Amino acid sequence: MSSLNAITTERLLLNAPAFDDAKAIFETYASDPAVTTYVGWPRHRNIDDTIAFIEFANAEWSRSSIGPYLIRDRKDGTLLGSTGISCTGKGDAMTGYVLAEANWGKGFATEVVHAMIAVARQLDLLTLFALCHPAHSASCRVLEKTGFRLDSTWSETITFPNLVGGQSIVPVCYRQSLSR
Repeated sequence: MSSLNAITTERLLLNAPAFDDAKAIFETYASDPAVTTYVGWPRHRNIDDTIAFIEFANAEWSRSSIGPYLIRDRKDGTLLGSTGISCTGKGDAMTGYVLAEANWGKGFATEVVHAMIAVARQLDLLTLFALCHPAHSASCRVLEKTGFRLDSTWSETITFPNLVGGQSIVPVCYRQSLSR
């Protein structure tokens, strides 16, 4: 792993989104109904939604020197999805990921989560957590495989805006202690 701005793994390159990425983000994953079913943000309806995401990402990076990353193939730079870390309190941060459907089942999610754990450790965070819709069993398996454990104390309701009626439920929370 290198600096927090550009992270490399065995197969991936993670870096902050730029405005030049808007079209690729929109077309690759952010507007895809299959990909965005279980995410906590509204599916992008147009390129303006994607530009708003990039503005949000820039603000996060400016505020806390960490934020959303784009996930790219290390060999050719092809956009695969996105991930990130959002600091939520003293020593606590949240992570997550989204991958274009063509990239499901290839181990990229596991590789990305391991990279986010390494970033969280580099930031000296104490815990890292991720929220998951209970029906999204593939993501639950990725989190368990990467060392996260179910946190049954989570009780906050969140809305999954891309599900019919924008379901508000208590998600499954997975947490990992990062103490050394």
